[in-house]
Amino acid sequence: MATDYDAIHDLIREVRKGEVASYGMIASLLPGVGPRQVARAMWTAPKGLAWYRILTSSGAPADHSGAAEQRRRLKSEGVAFKKNGAVDWAQCRWKGPSQKWMDRNGREIEDVMEIIAGWKK
Repeated sequence: MATDYDAIHDLIREVRKGEVASYGMIASLLPGVGPRQVARAMWTAPKGLAWYRILTSSGAPADHSGAAEQRRRLKSEGVAFKKNGAVDWAQCRWKGPSQKWMDRNGREIEDVMEIIAGWKK
């Protein structure tokens, strides 16, 4: 899989309402993709993509002009924030992609689960 933004956008669609993922979490599931590519893909996000569910690894919105809107949208979905302004990963961290996504992308559940196990807790 190349650095295709469509693949990044497709995976971001897997992050459900009330859950958040980091750029690195998304990148870890796409071979050859890094967190910065995921961040760049946000600038070309198709209308309706829940871009605001993707955060920095610290759990804070990236420093950009839409950060306040991102925080507002997340709060409206029930995402919990700590006093320091970061999301509470323990309460709202994304659980990973669906079986349908894995099947479409030729990924084995064991491999995906191993990647997820390595995500920062």
